[in-house]
Amino acid sequence: MNQSLLKSNKRNNMIRYFLCGFIICICSIGCSHAQVKAPAPYGPVPNENQLRWQEMEFYAFIHFSLNTYTDQSWGYGSEDVNLFNPKDLDCRQWARICKEAGMTGVILVAKHHCGFCVWPSKYTEYSVKNSPWRDGKGDLVREMADACKEYGLKLGIYVSPWDRNHPEYGRPEYITYFRNQLTEVLTNYGQIFEVWFDGANGGTGYYGGANGNRRIDRTTYYDWSNTYKLIRKLQPDIVIWNDGGDRADLRWVGTEAGYVGETNWSLLNAKGDVPYNMLHYGVENGDSWVPGEVNTSIRPEWFYHPSEDTRVKTLPMLMDTYYNSVGRNATLLLNFPIMPNGLIHKNDEKAAMEFGKMIKETFAVNLAGKTKADASNVRGNAKKFAAANTIDSNKETYWAADDDVNTASLTIDFGKPTKFNCFLAQEYIRLGQRVKAFTVEALVDGNWKELAKATTIGYKRILRFPTVEATQLRFNITDSKSCPVISNIGIYNAPQILMSPSIIRNQAGEITITPADTESDIYYTMDSSEPTTNSKKYSGSFKTEGKVQVSAIAYEPASGKSSPVTNEQFDLPRTDWRILGISDNRASVIIDGNPSTAWHQPRNTRLPADLVIDMGKEQALCGFRYYPDQTMWGPGIITQYEFYVSNDNAEWKLVDHGEFSNIKNNPTWQTKKFEPVIAHYIKLRALKNTENNNNLGYAEVDVIIE
Repeated sequence: MNQSLLKSNKRNNMIRYFLCGFIICICSIGCSHAQVKAPAPYGPVPNENQLRWQEMEFYAFIHFSLNTYTDQSWGYGSEDVNLFNPKDLDCRQWARICKEAGMTGVILVAKHHCGFCVWPSKYTEYSVKNSPWRDGKGDLVREMADACKEYGLKLGIYVSPWDRNHPEYGRPEYITYFRNQLTEVLTNYGQIFEVWFDGANGGTGYYGGANGNRRIDRTTYYDWSNTYKLIRKLQPDIVIWNDGGDRADLRWVGTEAGYVGETNWSLLNAKGDVPYNMLHYGVENGDSWVPGEVNTSIRPEWFYHPSEDTRVKTLPMLMDTYYNSVGRNATLLLNFPIMPNGLIHKNDEKAAMEFGKMIKETFAVNLAGKTKADASNVRGNAKKFAAANTIDSNKETYWAADDDVNTASLTIDFGKPTKFNCFLAQEYIRLGQRVKAFTVEALVDGNWKELAKATTIGYKRILRFPTVEATQLRFNITDSKSCPVISNIGIYNAPQILMSPSIIRNQAGEITITPADTESDIYYTMDSSEPTTNSKKYSGSFKTEGKVQVSAIAYEPASGKSSPVTNEQFDLPRTDWRILGISDNRASVIIDGNPSTAWHQPRNTRLPADLVIDMGKEQALCGFRYYPDQTMWGPGIITQYEFYVSNDNAEWKLVDHGEFSNIKNNPTWQTKKFEPVIAHYIKLRALKNTENNNNLGYAEVDVIIE
């Protein structure tokens, strides 16, 4: 063999050896990456039912019962079944509105505290079967189930554990009745995604004619453990909402105002008391997965009241609710109060449609979708855990860091200057909730600028900030219980929404209209018409007398946009009003027309306690209004009352008494009507507060003139 051939063979062997080694190396690296394990679950994790529920995000509540016909919040249990006769009832209208508003399901109130059943329960006569509606053949749960099926919505059921009609409530026999009714509604109407139990339990009621006060231990009376077993046997795919007794699958967030805590862990402890802070914020190291559901109404109250037709929540208010519920790792349960004719009011429909449209528009274009994503740490440098997984629109892929990492950052490169004002992040919660704190920064003109910072993420977290134009965004996880696991990043340029102005009338009768920003102009009307830019322009406070309605909008000349309309109705100016028998001059804030100010009776006050007001002259009254202190801690909210009138401050006549139902959870204006009467003096007597002590707080007290 010649020398050149030998050299050639030697060279070829060396090339083969090198290539073989290179291939082995590549294979080794590939195998190494293939062997990188996913992060182990950290702490409690959701079950499949909870995951399905969380992904529903936004669904409806429907309140419609005898309360609708009596203008009450809570029925006593003695209301006549013949009142229930909705001539135009159409569950298809309800379902259509919910579907078009972007909702995914409906929870129907099948039985409220009054005990009236909107299905023909065979266990009670207090139901639709004895009402004139559909000649006693109607079944509202069936009609709702059919409408949900037609419109592709999931059906949920609310059954109040408290029953003010049933004679056995408070005794062991009632639990059998309660479970029999649950069996009816969970057996005969197809799949139920959620069953909802109100936290109100025990108190005064009709109770089959006993007209008594039934007290129960809410933690033991319902034997929740066995009740839950029955529910899950009948509906294996269901989630249970409850805020008392044994832990359910979901929790109340401690308020009906439409928000959960900025820090919101989807965790609680399986045993022990659940005070407000735990309901509102969750428990960071809780031993059970119990996520929050935000329940609120599109109007101030849950059942329909004609006086609230002009008090439907505006688009800015609803969007705030969305960001403070779905955007804070919760779901949103938004209520529609049905009118006596059986339909959703046109104002509620309009608001819901605007709301659904704005959510769709806001999140239509994810600016992160066609960008480049890099992370400071990728688990094992494996592609399956890369930063790109956060922008691939696949909820089952995720970016994960190494086990020993609890701080990390992810950078989105837009490739060009891009405007945005909204950031969204989601953890892969199948592996638990981990992130404790994070910041969002933007690269503006070559410098990093902090836009926002927050705590928990969970299923979904959305942050808003002023519009910025930047070439990059950086998401910094500054603290985490275990290695971060992020499934989705969203960056959006949300449409700007102009906030509605506020309207107040002070004690002297002066109207003040205040815009949410100083750059807006205000236009208003006082003839019940809707204001436009052709209406009267507001230039400062103005004096009014008697009963007036003021409607106003904010208008931004630069953009040509107008806010939703604010409507406020006022009865009597309180110019000559005086509070009697109280030496504290600060008590005058009760009648100053400003709902944000409040006064409390002295701490040594004993109940019952009176607030006496001299109106300065005789007035023709037909009702009164009470607005409680809005502070979170110790507001001293009155829950049981008597209301008296007098012409001489000596002889008093009782014209109304009762309860401010559900006022603890929904501390809105309380309006009470009574037969017309002439009076010079009024007296609100507080019999009980929500704290079961002597603390009494008042933000406003007003009257309604005939």
